[in-house]
Amino acid sequence: MKNRISECIQKSSENFNTILCDENLLQTIEQIVRICIEAFQNDKKMLLCGNGGSASDAQHIAAELSGRFYKDRKPLYAEALHVNSSYITAVANDYGYEETYARMTEAAGREGDILLGISTSGNSSNVVKAIEKANEIGMTTIGFIGNNGGEMDSICDYIIKIPSDDTPRIQEAHILIGHILCQLIEEELF
Repeated sequence: MKNRISECIQKSSENFNTILCDENLLQTIEQIVRICIEAFQNDKKMLLCGNGGSASDAQHIAAELSGRFYKDRKPLYAEALHVNSSYITAVANDYGYEETYARMTEAAGREGDILLGISTSGNSSNVVKAIEKANEIGMTTIGFIGNNGGEMDSICDYIIKIPSDDTPRIQEAHILIGHILCQLIEEELF
């Protein structure tokens, strides 16, 4: 078992090192930080969505922005779209699960706001539909995806594509980059 543990850590480390050496990916992260800073400076909000572990990541990132990361400071308006279980279950029942995030994006999103969609496959239909709705509204769309890209690869303004096909490694990298965004946004704004 010790060898399997070491193997898991090694694969994670290799994934992070690949990201660290990817100049284009690092540049995209920097662009996203700048876009987020500008949006928050202009009293805009960030909406986030995902399914399963990606929903947890969306909620985690939203909490770091709206609560605090390192500093006691003014909260930023960031909200994960799945946190209202009555809304999610009602819309899923009445319109279908694939519409859950698109309807809330339409209700809460405004031009200049940000939608961050997280999907390891890039094909989660409810996340894809939310991104399409956000694009209609004039929101900035950011996608966190895995190596295969999926539908999100071609419909987001900015893409963080993790160079892995292994879901746990993709999710580990998504939360690492989410933490980087939170830290740099907080440092620049406060």
